[in-house]
Amino acid sequence: MDTLLLSRIQFGFVISFHVLFPAFTIGLSSWLAFLEWRWLRTREAVWRDLYFFWLRIFAVSFGMGVVSGIVMSFQFGTNWSALSIAAGSILGPLLSYEVLTAFFLEASFLGVMLFGWGRVSERLHFLATCLVAVGTLISTFWILSANSWLHTPAGYDLVDGVFHPADWMAVIFNPSFPYRLAHMVLAAFITTCFVVGGVAAWYLRRGEHVEAGTRMLKLSIVFAAITVPLQIVAGDLHGLKTGEVQPVKLAAMEAHWHEGASGAGVPLVLFAVPNVDEERNDYEIAIPRLGSVILTHSWDGTIAPLTAVPPEDRPPVAPVFYAFRVMVGIGMAMLALTAVSLWAWRRRTLLRSRWLLDAWRLMAPSGFVAVLAGWFVVEIGRQPWVIQGLMRTSEAVSDIDRASVIVSLSAFAIAYAVVFGAGGGYILKMIRKGPQPFDDGPDRDAGERTPMRPISAADGPVGED
Repeated sequence: MDTLLLSRIQFGFVISFHVLFPAFTIGLSSWLAFLEWRWLRTREAVWRDLYFFWLRIFAVSFGMGVVSGIVMSFQFGTNWSALSIAAGSILGPLLSYEVLTAFFLEASFLGVMLFGWGRVSERLHFLATCLVAVGTLISTFWILSANSWLHTPAGYDLVDGVFHPADWMAVIFNPSFPYRLAHMVLAAFITTCFVVGGVAAWYLRRGEHVEAGTRMLKLSIVFAAITVPLQIVAGDLHGLKTGEVQPVKLAAMEAHWHEGASGAGVPLVLFAVPNVDEERNDYEIAIPRLGSVILTHSWDGTIAPLTAVPPEDRPPVAPVFYAFRVMVGIGMAMLALTAVSLWAWRRRTLLRSRWLLDAWRLMAPSGFVAVLAGWFVVEIGRQPWVIQGLMRTSEAVSDIDRASVIVSLSAFAIAYAVVFGAGGGYILKMIRKGPQPFDDGPDRDAGERTPMRPISAADGPVGED
């Protein structure tokens, strides 16, 4: 393992941890805004209790996301300094815009959201919750813009190996950005949706927090019925665009090695073992022409094969091929579960169906798995390029010794296991305890009536019944 491979492993390790938290908090912040809106409209205590319950989980998840994001950004200077030198004039401002707009907005109103209950007016507190939700979406906008520019660079001038911005609108709204933004935001919403639904199903299966669980599960089903089909449409449009701007990545996703006979179309490969040495697939199971229908919306359409470029310009086929099928398979499972749940709801058997509740429990982490699989497809699929067609990953790595990367990677692995293991365990304890009635009695002063109050030491251990 040389410095390049170790640096790639380290960045992949760090970003795999980091992406899980934004994928959760983006949707969770909007869920909190919905819960508080329902409380203000109905004054039903269950909505307020649910708000406080998910707010505590949001606070821990948001904190871990910030920590992992800071660590990830350091690597641009430590492990990928050549990339920073070449593209810093473009990537630096884009990341700075994320800090100046989204991060400052979130930091300004997060304190009001967490500790302002009973200290500020209800409208101001609701506004703070909404602005935090907006801040997470703005953050997604800038991060996806910067990342998408690496995949489909536009609006630049290349002078002596250094990229200079020539048209900021073209840089920001580069060709793949709108499709990837829609795909990622919907993925974040769906991830939160299935976590909420899975937690609700767990309560209902145990006969605990029945009213709160019922509302959460039904809302999850309704929201999944809207977002999952939209995600399928967004994914289809994203795939069409990928075939246009990154045809080799699409060929790797489908393990499509050779140009077929004229008019034969492209088969849809359901399963195969890509054989890189022989440039073919072993044990292939495929449906003729269906690939053409899905990938080109044409009965006899074709896509560029992997052999259209030299072997050194191809991404690793197997991880891209399998990760794509994991992502799509989970999406189809989500769609099927949503459809069956709607049918059971209509027949008034939703809450009595044990196997259906168990299915929601099983699918609770499915959004995280799909997000990770999608990022593996995106990032591994653009190799060997760090800036598509212009700068190879091997040219972007810092001139550091292998031992330094081994030490930093080992330190990250240990620190992440401790920090995120403790944070994840704490979240699970809060989930096991469940939503608790909010004591808003006259004997408690305004300083104690905050959403974060129930997790203080005065209330006993979080996991205590």
